[in-house]
Amino acid sequence: MLRYLTAGESHGQALVVIVEGLPAGLQITVEDIQLELSRRRLGYGRGPRQRFEVDEVTLVGGVRHGRTLGSPVAIEIKNTEWFRSDKWHKEMDPAPGATLDPLPKVRPGHADLAGMQKYGFTDARDVLERASARETAARVAAGAVAKALLRTIGVEVISHVIQMGSAKSVSATRPTPGDLSVVDDSPVRSFDPVAAALMIAEIEQCAKDGDSLGGIVEVLAYGLPVGLGSHVHWDRKLDALLAQAMMSIQAVKGVEIGDGFEVAGRRGSLAHDPIHWDEATQNFVRTGSLSGGTEGGMTTGELLVVRAAMKPLATLNKPTLPTVDVITKEAGVSFKERTDVTAVPAMGVVGETMVALVLAAEAQRKFGGDSVAEFVRNAISAKESTQQAL
Repeated sequence: MLRYLTAGESHGQALVVIVEGLPAGLQITVEDIQLELSRRRLGYGRGPRQRFEVDEVTLVGGVRHGRTLGSPVAIEIKNTEWFRSDKWHKEMDPAPGATLDPLPKVRPGHADLAGMQKYGFTDARDVLERASARETAARVAAGAVAKALLRTIGVEVISHVIQMGSAKSVSATRPTPGDLSVVDDSPVRSFDPVAAALMIAEIEQCAKDGDSLGGIVEVLAYGLPVGLGSHVHWDRKLDALLAQAMMSIQAVKGVEIGDGFEVAGRRGSLAHDPIHWDEATQNFVRTGSLSGGTEGGMTTGELLVVRAAMKPLATLNKPTLPTVDVITKEAGVSFKERTDVTAVPAMGVVGETMVALVLAAEAQRKFGGDSVAEFVRNAISAKESTQQAL
Protein backbone atom coordinates (compact mmCIF):
# COMPACT_ATOMS: atom_id res chain seq x y z
CA MET A 1 0.00 0.00 0.00
CA LEU A 2 1.45 3.35 -1.06
CA ARG A 3 1.63 5.90 1.75
CA TYR A 4 3.71 8.92 2.68
CA LEU A 5 4.58 11.09 5.67
CA THR A 6 5.97 14.62 5.72
CA ALA A 7 7.93 16.43 8.44
CA GLY A 8 9.40 19.88 8.88
CA GLU A 9 8.44 23.51 9.43
CA SER A 10 8.18 26.47 7.08
CA HIS A 11 11.37 28.20 8.30
CA GLY A 12 13.12 25.15 9.73
CA GLN A 13 16.22 23.47 8.35
CA ALA A 14 14.41 21.25 5.87
CA LEU A 15 11.25 19.48 4.84
CA VAL A 16 11.33 15.70 4.64
CA VAL A 17 8.99 13.19 3.04
CA ILE A 18 9.11 9.40 3.16
CA VAL A 19 7.18 7.45 0.52
CA GLU A 20 6.55 3.79 1.27
CA GLY A 21 5.11 1.06 -0.93
CA LEU A 22 6.72 1.91 -4.26
CA PRO A 23 7.68 -1.01 -6.50
CA ALA A 24 11.32 -1.54 -7.41
CA GLY A 25 12.62 -0.28 -10.72
CA LEU A 26 10.74 3.03 -10.96
CA GLN A 27 12.93 5.61 -12.65
CA ILE A 28 13.20 8.82 -10.64
CA THR A 29 15.86 11.52 -10.37
CA VAL A 30 16.49 14.66 -8.37
CA GLU A 31 15.84 16.61 -11.57
CA ASP A 32 12.36 15.05 -11.91
CA ILE A 33 11.46 16.17 -8.40
CA GLN A 34 13.07 19.57 -8.84
CA LEU A 35 10.97 20.16 -11.96
CA GLU A 36 7.73 19.58 -10.06
CA LEU A 37 8.88 21.82 -7.21
CA SER A 38 9.70 24.60 -9.67
CA ARG A 39 6.14 24.33 -11.05
CA ARG A 40 4.78 24.80 -7.53
CA ARG A 41 6.57 28.14 -7.34
CA LEU A 42 4.78 29.46 -10.43
CA GLY A 43 1.99 31.99 -10.47
CA TYR A 44 1.31 35.70 -10.74
CA GLY A 45 0.66 37.15 -7.30
CA ARG A 46 3.18 35.04 -5.38
CA GLY A 47 5.18 36.72 -2.63
CA PRO A 48 8.92 37.56 -2.48
CA ARG A 49 9.88 34.27 -0.84
CA GLN A 50 9.42 32.48 -4.17
CA ARG A 51 12.16 34.63 -5.68
CA PHE A 52 14.91 33.86 -3.19
CA GLU A 53 13.96 30.57 -1.53
CA VAL A 54 15.47 27.71 -3.52
CA ASP A 55 14.28 24.11 -3.17
CA GLU A 56 17.45 22.04 -2.78
CA VAL A 57 16.47 18.37 -3.17
CA THR A 58 18.39 15.38 -1.85
CA LEU A 59 17.35 11.78 -2.41
CA VAL A 60 18.36 10.37 0.96
CA GLY A 61 17.35 6.74 0.51
CA GLY A 62 15.39 4.20 -1.49
CA VAL A 63 16.87 5.14 -4.88
CA ARG A 64 20.06 3.82 -6.48
CA HIS A 65 21.37 4.79 -9.90
CA GLY A 66 18.11 6.52 -10.79
CA ARG A 67 15.68 3.73 -9.88
CA THR A 68 13.75 2.76 -6.78
CA LEU A 69 14.80 -0.28 -4.76
CA GLY A 70 11.40 -1.25 -3.34
CA SER A 71 12.34 0.21 0.04
CA PRO A 72 10.96 3.49 1.44
CA VAL A 73 12.08 6.54 -0.54
CA ALA A 74 13.28 9.46 1.60
CA ILE A 75 13.46 12.96 0.11
CA GLU A 76 14.86 16.06 1.81
CA ILE A 77 14.20 19.64 0.70
CA LYS A 78 16.56 22.09 2.38
CA ASN A 79 15.21 25.51 3.35
CA THR A 80 18.01 27.67 1.99
CA GLU A 81 16.72 30.71 3.87
CA TRP A 82 17.39 28.95 7.19
CA PHE A 83 21.05 28.58 6.28
CA ARG A 84 21.35 32.24 5.26
CA SER A 85 19.44 33.85 8.12
CA ASP A 86 20.52 34.33 11.73
CA LYS A 87 16.88 35.10 12.56
CA TRP A 88 15.59 31.68 11.53
CA HIS A 89 18.58 29.93 13.05
CA LYS A 90 17.51 31.39 16.39
CA GLU A 91 13.73 31.24 15.95
CA MET A 92 13.68 27.62 14.73
CA ASP A 93 16.60 26.22 16.74
CA PRO A 94 15.66 22.71 17.97
CA ALA A 95 17.95 23.10 21.00
CA PRO A 96 16.42 24.11 24.37
CA GLY A 97 15.76 27.83 24.64
CA ALA A 98 13.11 30.50 24.11
CA THR A 99 12.09 32.89 21.36
CA LEU A 100 12.97 36.58 21.59
CA ASP A 101 10.04 37.55 19.40
CA PRO A 102 6.84 35.67 20.35
CA LEU A 103 3.63 36.09 18.32
CA PRO A 104 0.70 36.29 20.76
CA LYS A 105 -1.67 37.82 18.19
CA VAL A 106 -3.63 35.35 16.10
CA ARG A 107 -4.86 35.65 12.51
CA PRO A 108 -8.54 35.07 11.74
CA GLY A 109 -8.94 32.30 9.18
CA HIS A 110 -5.61 30.69 10.05
CA ALA A 111 -4.77 27.70 12.26
CA ASP A 112 -3.18 29.99 14.87
CA LEU A 113 -5.81 30.22 17.62
CA ALA A 114 -7.33 26.73 17.39
CA GLY A 115 -3.84 25.20 17.26
CA MET A 116 -2.68 27.20 20.28
CA GLN A 117 -5.77 26.18 22.24
CA LYS A 118 -5.40 22.53 21.26
CA TYR A 119 -1.71 22.16 22.08
CA GLY A 120 -1.39 24.70 24.90
CA PHE A 121 0.90 27.17 23.09
CA THR A 122 1.14 30.92 23.71
CA ASP A 123 3.27 31.66 20.63
CA ALA A 124 1.47 31.46 17.28
CA ARG A 125 4.73 30.48 15.56
CA ASP A 126 4.50 27.06 17.23
CA VAL A 127 1.42 26.50 15.07
CA LEU A 128 1.91 28.53 11.91
CA GLU A 129 5.31 27.05 11.06
CA ARG A 130 3.77 23.62 10.50
CA ALA A 131 0.37 24.84 9.30
CA SER A 132 2.07 26.87 6.56
CA ALA A 133 1.52 25.82 2.95
CA ARG A 134 5.30 25.53 2.68
CA GLU A 135 4.67 21.94 3.85
CA THR A 136 3.14 21.20 0.46
CA ALA A 137 6.62 21.28 -1.10
CA ALA A 138 7.26 17.92 0.58
CA ARG A 139 3.97 16.60 -0.79
CA VAL A 140 4.85 17.78 -4.31
CA ALA A 141 8.13 15.87 -4.05
CA ALA A 142 6.14 12.73 -3.18
CA GLY A 143 3.73 13.57 -5.98
CA ALA A 144 6.57 13.58 -8.51
CA VAL A 145 7.19 9.95 -7.62
CA ALA A 146 3.48 9.09 -7.76
CA LYS A 147 3.17 10.70 -11.20
CA ALA A 148 6.15 8.67 -12.42
CA LEU A 149 4.44 5.47 -11.26
CA LEU A 150 1.15 6.42 -12.95
CA ARG A 151 2.90 7.15 -16.23
CA THR A 152 4.06 3.54 -16.43
CA ILE A 153 0.40 2.57 -16.98
CA GLY A 154 -0.44 5.52 -19.22
CA VAL A 155 -2.02 7.88 -16.67
CA GLU A 156 -1.26 11.62 -16.77
CA VAL A 157 -2.43 14.33 -14.37
CA ILE A 158 -2.69 18.04 -15.21
CA SER A 159 -4.39 21.08 -13.65
CA HIS A 160 -5.48 24.57 -14.67
CA VAL A 161 -7.03 27.59 -12.94
CA ILE A 162 -10.66 28.21 -13.88
CA GLN A 163 -11.46 31.05 -11.47
CA MET A 164 -9.52 33.76 -9.63
CA GLY A 165 -11.63 35.96 -7.40
CA SER A 166 -14.55 37.04 -9.57
CA ALA A 167 -12.71 36.38 -12.86
CA LYS A 168 -13.93 33.09 -14.35
CA SER A 169 -13.12 31.06 -17.43
CA VAL A 170 -16.18 30.33 -19.56
CA SER A 171 -14.27 28.18 -22.05
CA ALA A 172 -15.43 24.57 -22.37
CA THR A 173 -12.01 23.49 -23.69
CA ARG A 174 -9.89 21.54 -21.22
CA PRO A 175 -6.11 21.12 -21.46
CA THR A 176 -4.68 17.71 -22.28
CA PRO A 177 -1.30 16.43 -21.05
CA GLY A 178 0.23 17.80 -24.25
CA ASP A 179 -0.87 21.29 -23.21
CA LEU A 180 1.10 21.32 -19.95
CA SER A 181 3.65 23.85 -21.18
CA VAL A 182 0.87 26.14 -22.39
CA VAL A 183 -0.76 26.10 -18.94
CA ASP A 184 2.51 26.56 -17.06
CA ASP A 185 3.54 29.42 -19.36
CA SER A 186 0.40 31.32 -18.38
CA PRO A 187 1.18 33.71 -15.48
CA VAL A 188 -1.93 32.42 -13.69
CA ARG A 189 -1.82 28.83 -15.06
CA SER A 190 -5.05 29.36 -17.01
CA PHE A 191 -5.73 27.58 -20.31
CA ASP A 192 -8.13 30.38 -21.28
CA PRO A 193 -6.16 33.49 -22.39
CA VAL A 194 -9.20 35.76 -22.12
CA ALA A 195 -9.86 34.69 -18.55
CA ALA A 196 -6.12 34.91 -17.76
CA ALA A 197 -6.08 38.62 -18.62
CA LEU A 198 -9.04 39.25 -16.31
CA MET A 199 -7.39 37.24 -13.54
CA ILE A 200 -4.15 39.22 -13.82
CA ALA A 201 -6.05 42.51 -13.64
CA GLU A 202 -7.88 41.32 -10.54
CA ILE A 203 -4.62 40.26 -8.87
CA GLU A 204 -3.02 43.64 -9.63
CA GLN A 205 -5.93 45.54 -8.10
CA CYS A 206 -5.94 43.27 -5.08
CA ALA A 207 -2.21 43.82 -4.59
CA LYS A 208 -2.74 47.59 -4.61
CA ASP A 209 -5.41 47.14 -1.93
CA GLY A 210 -3.13 44.96 0.21
CA ASP A 211 -5.70 42.19 0.09
CA SER A 212 -5.77 38.53 -1.02
CA LEU A 213 -7.67 36.43 -3.57
CA GLY A 214 -9.00 32.89 -3.69
CA GLY A 215 -10.10 30.83 -6.66
CA ILE A 216 -10.86 27.44 -8.18
CA VAL A 217 -8.58 24.93 -9.90
CA GLU A 218 -9.56 21.92 -11.97
CA VAL A 219 -7.42 18.78 -11.86
CA LEU A 220 -7.72 16.29 -14.72
CA ALA A 221 -6.47 12.70 -14.93
CA TYR A 222 -6.25 11.08 -18.37
CA GLY A 223 -5.84 7.41 -19.24
CA LEU A 224 -7.30 5.88 -16.08
CA PRO A 225 -8.33 2.23 -16.00
CA VAL A 226 -11.78 1.10 -14.89
CA GLY A 227 -12.20 0.15 -11.26
CA LEU A 228 -9.82 2.16 -9.08
CA GLY A 229 -11.59 2.59 -5.74
CA SER A 230 -14.54 0.46 -4.64
CA HIS A 231 -18.30 0.58 -4.13
CA VAL A 232 -18.03 -2.08 -1.40
CA HIS A 233 -16.52 -0.06 1.47
CA TRP A 234 -17.18 3.56 2.42
CA ASP A 235 -13.53 4.29 3.10
CA ARG A 236 -12.37 2.97 -0.29
CA LYS A 237 -14.70 5.07 -2.43
CA LEU A 238 -12.44 7.03 -4.76
CA ASP A 239 -14.59 10.16 -4.53
CA ALA A 240 -14.15 10.18 -0.76
CA LEU A 241 -10.40 9.62 -0.97
CA LEU A 242 -10.01 12.41 -3.51
CA ALA A 243 -12.15 14.79 -1.45
CA GLN A 244 -10.10 14.16 1.69
CA ALA A 245 -6.83 14.59 -0.19
CA MET A 246 -7.89 17.86 -1.81
CA MET A 247 -9.43 19.23 1.39
CA SER A 248 -6.13 18.59 3.18
CA ILE A 249 -4.49 21.34 1.09
CA GLN A 250 -4.11 24.51 3.11
CA ALA A 251 -6.95 27.04 2.54
CA VAL A 252 -9.07 24.67 0.40
CA LYS A 253 -12.70 24.87 1.57
CA GLY A 254 -14.62 23.01 -1.12
CA VAL A 255 -14.19 20.04 -3.48
CA GLU A 256 -16.30 18.96 -6.44
CA ILE A 257 -16.12 15.79 -8.53
CA GLY A 258 -17.29 16.50 -12.07
CA ASP A 259 -20.21 18.94 -12.15
CA GLY A 260 -21.32 17.90 -8.68
CA PHE A 261 -22.71 21.23 -7.48
CA GLU A 262 -24.25 22.18 -10.80
CA VAL A 263 -26.10 18.89 -11.34
CA ALA A 264 -27.60 19.20 -7.86
CA GLY A 265 -29.93 21.78 -9.38
CA ARG A 266 -30.91 19.66 -12.37
CA ARG A 267 -33.46 16.94 -12.91
CA GLY A 268 -32.14 13.40 -13.01
CA SER A 269 -32.81 13.08 -16.74
CA LEU A 270 -30.19 15.79 -17.33
CA ALA A 271 -27.71 14.94 -14.58
CA HIS A 272 -26.02 11.73 -15.75
CA ASP A 273 -23.63 10.66 -18.49
CA PRO A 274 -25.27 8.37 -21.10
CA ILE A 275 -23.55 5.01 -21.70
CA HIS A 276 -22.97 3.60 -25.18
CA TRP A 277 -21.23 0.58 -26.69
CA ASP A 278 -18.41 1.54 -29.07
CA GLU A 279 -18.04 -1.14 -31.73
CA ALA A 280 -14.73 0.30 -32.95
CA THR A 281 -12.97 0.02 -29.59
CA GLN A 282 -15.16 -2.75 -28.17
CA ASN A 283 -15.63 -0.68 -25.03
CA PHE A 284 -18.41 0.93 -23.04
CA VAL A 285 -18.13 4.73 -23.30
CA ARG A 286 -19.86 7.65 -21.63
CA THR A 287 -20.71 10.87 -23.42
CA GLY A 288 -19.99 13.80 -21.14
CA SER A 289 -18.16 14.24 -17.86
CA LEU A 290 -20.95 15.24 -15.49
CA SER A 291 -19.93 12.49 -13.08
CA GLY A 292 -16.28 13.50 -13.29
CA GLY A 293 -15.06 10.04 -14.24
CA THR A 294 -16.35 8.16 -11.19
CA GLU A 295 -19.52 6.22 -10.47
CA GLY A 296 -20.23 4.36 -7.25
CA GLY A 297 -16.85 5.37 -5.85
CA MET A 298 -14.88 3.82 -8.76
CA THR A 299 -13.16 5.13 -11.85
CA THR A 300 -15.13 4.56 -15.05
CA GLY A 301 -12.16 4.77 -17.40
CA GLU A 302 -13.27 8.23 -18.54
CA LEU A 303 -11.61 11.57 -17.81
CA LEU A 304 -11.35 12.25 -14.07
CA VAL A 305 -12.38 15.80 -13.17
CA VAL A 306 -11.77 17.20 -9.67
CA ARG A 307 -12.20 20.84 -8.68
CA ALA A 308 -11.01 22.55 -5.51
CA ALA A 309 -11.99 25.96 -4.16
CA MET A 310 -9.34 27.90 -2.25
CA LYS A 311 -10.35 30.71 0.08
CA PRO A 312 -8.44 34.04 0.05
CA LEU A 313 -5.29 33.76 2.15
CA ALA A 314 -5.69 34.69 5.81
CA THR A 315 -2.47 36.73 5.95
CA LEU A 316 -2.84 40.15 4.34
CA ASN A 317 -0.20 42.62 3.17
CA LYS A 318 -2.26 45.35 4.82
CA PRO A 319 -3.57 43.68 7.98
CA THR A 320 -7.14 44.77 8.75
CA LEU A 321 -8.75 41.68 10.28
CA PRO A 322 -9.77 42.26 13.93
CA THR A 323 -8.19 39.92 16.47
CA VAL A 324 -6.86 39.80 20.03
CA ASP A 325 -3.61 39.21 21.88
CA VAL A 326 -4.00 35.81 23.56
CA ILE A 327 -1.88 36.95 26.55
CA THR A 328 -3.24 40.45 27.26
CA LYS A 329 -6.66 39.91 25.60
CA GLU A 330 -6.26 43.36 24.03
CA ALA A 331 -7.98 43.99 20.70
CA GLY A 332 -5.93 44.72 17.59
CA VAL A 333 -5.42 43.65 13.98
CA SER A 334 -3.75 40.49 12.72
CA PHE A 335 -0.01 40.63 12.13
CA LYS A 336 1.69 40.58 8.75
CA GLU A 337 3.87 37.62 7.81
CA ARG A 338 5.42 37.55 4.34
CA THR A 339 2.56 36.53 2.08
CA ASP A 340 1.19 36.08 -1.42
CA VAL A 341 -1.69 37.99 -2.97
CA THR A 342 -2.88 34.59 -4.17
CA ALA A 343 -1.56 31.04 -4.19
CA VAL A 344 -4.24 29.59 -6.46
CA PRO A 345 -1.89 28.82 -9.41
CA ALA A 346 0.47 26.97 -7.08
CA MET A 347 -2.46 25.18 -5.46
CA GLY A 348 -3.22 23.64 -8.84
CA VAL A 349 0.18 21.93 -8.84
CA VAL A 350 -0.40 20.74 -5.26
CA GLY A 351 -3.84 19.52 -6.37
CA GLU A 352 -2.19 17.45 -9.10
CA THR A 353 0.03 15.97 -6.42
CA MET A 354 -2.84 14.98 -4.15
CA VAL A 355 -4.85 13.43 -7.00
CA ALA A 356 -1.75 11.58 -8.22
CA LEU A 357 -0.98 10.22 -4.75
CA VAL A 358 -4.53 8.91 -4.35
CA LEU A 359 -4.59 7.36 -7.82
CA ALA A 360 -1.14 5.81 -7.42
CA ALA A 361 -2.11 4.30 -4.07
CA GLU A 362 -5.31 2.82 -5.50
CA ALA A 363 -3.51 1.56 -8.61
CA GLN A 364 -0.92 -0.12 -6.41
CA ARG A 365 -3.70 -1.62 -4.30
CA LYS A 366 -5.48 -2.98 -7.37
CA PHE A 367 -2.53 -4.16 -9.46
CA GLY A 368 0.15 -4.86 -6.84
CA GLY A 369 3.59 -5.97 -7.87
CA ASP A 370 7.03 -5.87 -6.25
CA SER A 371 8.60 -4.38 -9.38
CA VAL A 372 7.44 -1.86 -11.96
CA ALA A 373 7.52 -4.59 -14.60
CA GLU A 374 5.13 -6.72 -12.53
CA PHE A 375 2.93 -3.71 -11.76
CA VAL A 376 2.60 -2.84 -15.46
CA ARG A 377 2.05 -6.48 -16.43
CA ASN A 378 -0.75 -6.78 -13.88
CA ALA A 379 -2.35 -3.54 -15.06
CA ILE A 380 -2.38 -4.75 -18.68
CA SER A 381 -3.83 -8.09 -17.62
CA ALA A 382 -6.54 -6.37 -15.56
CA LYS A 383 -7.50 -4.18 -18.53
CA GLU A 384 -7.82 -7.21 -20.77
CA SER A 385 -9.92 -9.02 -18.17
CA THR A 386 -12.22 -6.01 -17.82
CA GLN A 387 -12.80 -5.86 -21.57
CA GLN A 388 -13.58 -9.58 -21.69
CA ALA A 389 -15.85 -9.56 -18.64
CA LEU A 390 -18.99 -8.35 -20.44
